[in-house]
Amino acid sequence: MVPSSPRALFLLLLILACPEPRASQNCLSKQQLLSAIRQLQQLLKGQETRFAEGIRHMKSRLAALQNSVSRVAPDAPPVSCPALNAPTDGRKFGSKYLVDHEVHFACNPGFRLVGPSSVVCLPNGTWTGEQPRCRDVDECVGLQPVCPQGTTCINTGGSFQCVSPECPEGSGNVTYVKTSPFQCERNPCPMDSRPCRHLPKTISFHYLSLPSNLKTPITLFRMATASAPGRAGPNSLRFGIVGGNSRGHFVMQRSDRQTGELILVQTLAGPQTLEVDVDMSEYLDRSFQANHVSKVTIFVSPYDF
Repeated sequence: MVPSSPRALFLLLLILACPEPRASQNCLSKQQLLSAIRQLQQLLKGQETRFAEGIRHMKSRLAALQNSVSRVAPDAPPVSCPALNAPTDGRKFGSKYLVDHEVHFACNPGFRLVGPSSVVCLPNGTWTGEQPRCRDVDECVGLQPVCPQGTTCINTGGSFQCVSPECPEGSGNVTYVKTSPFQCERNPCPMDSRPCRHLPKTISFHYLSLPSNLKTPITLFRMATASAPGRAGPNSLRFGIVGGNSRGHFVMQRSDRQTGELILVQTLAGPQTLEVDVDMSEYLDRSFQANHVSKVTIFVSPYDF
């Protein structure tokens, strides 16, 4: 009986087939060898058919699986939180807004953080806290003085300035006296001194803090007259810029009958300090009465806020 296993048949053929016909009694006859070959061919053909059927079945299963996966709803996009910006006058560390990612914040020197210093993105698409902001530190209100004695602290964006305004030195019969930390008044003029009466009756000092690149035009300062009780006030006023405007950053214009405005018309980039002098002349029935000067110092911060 010829073995039915293809492998056994093949081994048997290798062992029993003789290089020369009838070289040994153990060799298969030609008829037996041909019969075994035909059986092996039939066996291989059956194996090939079953293998092809298995491949077709596997292809059918894969196609069904592909169709099933295609019908499933697409994957939901990953959860993310709203984008965050760096606070004005501060910085932001972190640019990924997916779940469990952190974003950190810090302020520039001279500012303090109001709000959380870091937030985390939650699975519901929200942050663990509100976006913080940077607030200017007012160094002038601390318990310890930051300016030398005899000077005044002026808070500016991200810093401070120590100022000590002084009255102009006397000349001839014209002298000034300091009536407050930020104002000087001219002493009474001799009756026959017309030049003395045309010099400023009062000189006031004003300090402004501006952010860098402030949008213009914008009103910075106003001057107005105030009459003493029981005395008639001037019926005409004239306003002007008398110093510190060589680059044309400012204009002076009247906002109403009694008020003049200093207007910034050019953008200023910080840090820088500018000084501009504006005056107001009073007239009564076209007769000159007095002149008042305001010295305005502008500290432009290096920060945009």
